Amino acid sequence: MYRTHTCGELRIGDAGKKVTLAGWVQRTRKFGSMTFIDLRDRYGITQLVLDSDTDLGREFVIQVCGEVVERQSKNPNLPTGDVEIKVEKVNVLNKAQTPPFTIEEVSDGGEDIRAKYRYLDLRRGPLQRALALRHRLAQEVRTYLDAQGFMEIETPYLIKSTPEGARDFVVPSRMNQGQFYALPQSPQTFKQLLMVAGYDRYFQIVRCFRDEDLRADRQPEFTQIDCEMSFVEQEDVLNTFEGMMLTMFRNALGIDIPHPIPRMSWFDAMDKYGSDKPDIRFGMEIHEISDLVKGHGFSVFDNAPYVGAICVGGAAEYTRKQLDELTEWVKRPQVGAKGLIYVRLNSDGGIKSSIDKFYTEEELEKVVRSVGAGKGDLVLCLCGDKRKTQTQLGVLRIEMGNRLGLRDPKVFAPLWVVDFPLLEWDDETSRFYAMHHPFTAPKPEHMELFYSDRKEDLEKVCANAYDFVLNGTELGGGSIRIHQADVQSRMFDVLGISREDAEYKFGFIINAFKYGAPPHGGLAFGFDRLCALFGGQETIRDFIAFPKNNQGRDVMIDSPSRIDDEQLEELNIAIKTE
Repeated sequence: MYRTHTCGELRIGDAGKKVTLAGWVQRTRKFGSMTFIDLRDRYGITQLVLDSDTDLGREFVIQVCGEVVERQSKNPNLPTGDVEIKVEKVNVLNKAQTPPFTIEEVSDGGEDIRAKYRYLDLRRGPLQRALALRHRLAQEVRTYLDAQGFMEIETPYLIKSTPEGARDFVVPSRMNQGQFYALPQSPQTFKQLLMVAGYDRYFQIVRCFRDEDLRADRQPEFTQIDCEMSFVEQEDVLNTFEGMMLTMFRNALGIDIPHPIPRMSWFDAMDKYGSDKPDIRFGMEIHEISDLVKGHGFSVFDNAPYVGAICVGGAAEYTRKQLDELTEWVKRPQVGAKGLIYVRLNSDGGIKSSIDKFYTEEELEKVVRSVGAGKGDLVLCLCGDKRKTQTQLGVLRIEMGNRLGLRDPKVFAPLWVVDFPLLEWDDETSRFYAMHHPFTAPKPEHMELFYSDRKEDLEKVCANAYDFVLNGTELGGGSIRIHQADVQSRMFDVLGISREDAEYKFGFIINAFKYGAPPHGGLAFGFDRLCALFGGQETIRDFIAFPKNNQGRDVMIDSPSRIDDEQLEELNIAIKTE
C-alpha cells in the first residue's frame, strides 16, 4: 500500500496514529539538524519532520511512514495545520528535475511556459480547484437531469459537413478517398432525430468543435450541456432548466438565486443595455435623447439617426485628461465610435459639457434629468445608426462598470433573454441568415409574416428562442424547433438554400420529419463558461485540463503538426506549397 491517508486528510484526532503518505515535495526547510518538508497531493499539504538532513528536491515523489503528532507551531491556513508527521522512513519513488516555474498558489511562470508544461501547472492549487469544480458541476447536471427523466445518449463525432455559420473542422476518410467527415459544431440534427425516434428527454455533456478565431472565452474544442425535449412549449423548457441552474447554484456554491429568474425581450435588452447578453448587476441603462438634442445647431447630433446616453453614477470627478482618454478608447476598432460627448453634473449642481456652446444650461438640464442623473454624475453620449450606437454604448457601459468596480464576480444576476428576431439581413450578400440556426421555429403568431415575400415582413418575425445569460455572458441558448417538413423547407427557401442544396446537406432530417416528428425544443449550455463564471474567473482555460492557446495550438504536445508523407499518400492528399 503506497498510502494509508491523503495529504489533506489528517487532523488533530489522528494524533498518535502510524500512517503512510505519498506525494510531491512542495518545499523543504532546514533548521539545524531538523528538516521540515511540505508534502503535497491533490487533496492538500501535510508537514513532515525529519531528524536528519536530506537532499530531497522540489517535486520529488516520495513515500513516508511515521507518527502523527501535534504541531507546536500550528498553521491556521491549512486544514492539516494542527498536525505533522514525525517521519521514521522515507522512500524516494521518483526524483525530479527542478521545475521551470514554482508550483505554488501564485506561480512565477508566465502563461506560455506554464502552457508548455501544463502537466506541472495542473499540480497547482488554483487549477486543481477549478477542475474539481468542473467535476462537481458535471455531477450536479447528471443528477438533476436523471431525476427529470432525461437519458444520456452519445451522438457521433464524425459527421457530414454542413457549413452554415462557423467553419467546420474536417477529417479526411482513408476508406472513402476524396471524401471528408466534419467534427460537429453541436449535436443539433442528431438530438432532433432522437426526438423523432421517440427519446423524448435527451442530454449529453458533449465535446463540440468550431474552427473560428479564438479569445479568452473561446476554444476550438469546447463542451456543451446539450439537451432536447419532446411535447414541450417554451415555458416547459425554461422552467426545467431554470430548475437545473437553481440546483447547481445551491449545491455547488451554496447560493440561493432569487426566482423566478427575470425575463427580457431581445429588443428591450438592446434598447436598454446595447447587448443581447446584458449584465444586470448594475444599472447605467441606455436612454435615447434624440428629441432633446436635435435642432440646436450641433451638426453631429442633428445629422445622426439616433443619439443615446448612459449615466455613470459618481463619475463627475473625471478629469479632462481622463475624458480625453475615454474618448480615444471609444474610437478603438473594438468599439468603433467616432467620438464621445459628455455632460457633467458637478456636486454643487453646476453643469459642464463638451457641447456647452450649442446648448443652454436649461437644455442640458433636460438631458441630465431624462437619464436620471444627479449631482456628481457623468452623462456619456454617442450617436449614429441606432443598433450600432446602442451596441457601442453597451460596450462603453461594461467598460465603465469594470472601471468603477460594479461587476463583482461573487454576485450573480441570471436572466432569460427571449423573443429574438428569427432572421438577420446581410447587405453585403443581400440575403437573410438565421440568427440562431436554420432549425429554429418562428413564433406561432408570426407564421403569416414568415410566409410573406416582403423583406420588411420577414424582418419582423420573432424566433421561438431564448438565451440564458449570467453576468453579461451568454451561458446557454436554445429554441423550440421546426418539426414540420413544409415549415423547414420554407426556412431553407428564406435563407437562400436551394432545394438541391438543402436535400444534399439536410435531406436526412427533412425526410425524418415526414415520419411523425413531435413538437420539440431544447437548449445547450456552454459548460466551460459556466464553470469559469461559477469559479469567479474571466477565462475558461483554467477550467479545461488541456486547452489551446490563442492560435489554436497545444504548445505542450506541439499540435497541430505535419503528418508523414506515408499518411498523406494513404489519404490521397497532397500538400500545396507556395
